[in-house]
Amino acid sequence: MELSTWRRRLALAGCGTAVILLAAAPLAAAETSGTPVAPITLSPEESQQVCGDWVPKLTTRATKLTDRINGGPEVAGSVANLKARAEDQKKKGHADAADRLTKRAEKRSGRLADLATAKQKLDAFTGAHCKPAAPAPTK
Repeated sequence: MELSTWRRRLALAGCGTAVILLAAAPLAAAETSGTPVAPITLSPEESQQVCGDWVPKLTTRATKLTDRINGGPEVAGSVANLKARAEDQKKKGHADAADRLTKRAEKRSGRLADLATAKQKLDAFTGAHCKPAAPAPTK
């Protein structure tokens, strides 16, 4: 019995997929074993880059996001804006769209806790690892 080209290709693809899944299963199980991860060490240059470039950018980004979420109805992306849009959709008779906007507003307001935690972690990192710039020596 001869298999057509497509059936042969399908059989090969199925066998290949099965082999990959069997080979990947132990690897996936090993990743979730809970083994401790070694701490990351940074060189002084890398630490300076993190403290000088990344931490200020991340802090600014978290602050801007918090301000946007807490903004009034005129601020695009704020919780108040989403709720106002939901009310507008309800008035127009679009209940599904109003529900989606309300859910987005609830989810977005839940992000404030995440942003506060991120700010705390950034502040803790800055306090522990970033030294303030030393003043230039005077003569």
